[in-house]
Amino acid sequence: MVKTMNVSLPESMSDFVQTRVKSEQYATTSAYIQTLIRADQKKTAQERLELLLLEGLDSGEPIEVTPAHLDDLKTRLRQRLQKRA
Repeated sequence: MVKTMNVSLPESMSDFVQTRVKSEQYATTSAYIQTLIRADQKKTAQERLELLLLEGLDSGEPIEVTPAHLDDLKTRLRQRLQKRA
């Protein structure tokens, strides 16, 4: 589903957008804006991942992840999912 959105820009910004659209060979202004939004979404996801990784590093004493440890995690996850079903 595609929605239409109107955006108001000062003339200098509008001129900049039009220049970028022409110089970068974007088909439309919408294509240019979509590219900017995708880049922002990717940046936001990367920042979230980095935050989660830092939280994980700060979450306690490190443990060795062995095949047995992974099997235990899988077992506990299956049990948790079965309780919800």
